Amino acid sequence: MAHPHARLRLVQHDPVWSAEPLSPPPGGFPLDGVRLLSLDAHGHVLDWLHWQEATCLYARDAVAWTLGEPCLRVHGGLARTTGERSLIELHPIVATRGRARAHALNPTPALTNPALFARDSHLCLYCGDVFPRSQLTRDHVVPLSKGGRDIWENVVAACFPCNSRKRNRTPHQAAMPLLAVPYRPSWIEHLILSNRHILADQMEFLKAHLPKRARRPAA
Repeated sequence: MAHPHARLRLVQHDPVWSAEPLSPPPGGFPLDGVRLLSLDAHGHVLDWLHWQEATCLYARDAVAWTLGEPCLRVHGGLARTTGERSLIELHPIVATRGRARAHALNPTPALTNPALFARDSHLCLYCGDVFPRSQLTRDHVVPLSKGGRDIWENVVAACFPCNSRKRNRTPHQAAMPLLAVPYRPSWIEHLILSNRHILADQMEFLKAHLPKRARRPAA
């Protein structure tokens, strides 16, 4: 029996393998942008899977159940005995066998500038204007020099002019009130924010599992 990792390398790098969308979304997007939503067998959300990784799971019979209509058809190599080409249809939501360990459920998303700007909808949380990523900065509400920490609850997106104006001060000291309270996004929110090519079935599933809270405006 082939080692799972050897099989994974075969699926990912063998040019014989190819995939095609079964129902391209409106407007379309690159095939390489397609991600499948991975769950454990109990329905806990894990992460996004590239189609090559998902193909490996299907081939190893590691898929417990799926949701949604097939979205990708993967063509493999020719069978030696029959000469037929192998075919696997991938679903947008894939549950793998077994249960995820507790530490793998709802982990804290990594704090990166792209993730931060996505959380704040590319708004400067001081002036309220929308900016492209290249014109935003990570601002520490309580400056690091004053004991502030580099954590989700203490950082906001800020444009260069606002960040320069605030300098090494708190919003109160700078007379620059925040438009909203910074918060740590849930893992579900992070998955939504980190994928620009979410399929309809995936979005419906993720929205149903969002935490029931709304972002509070700053006092």
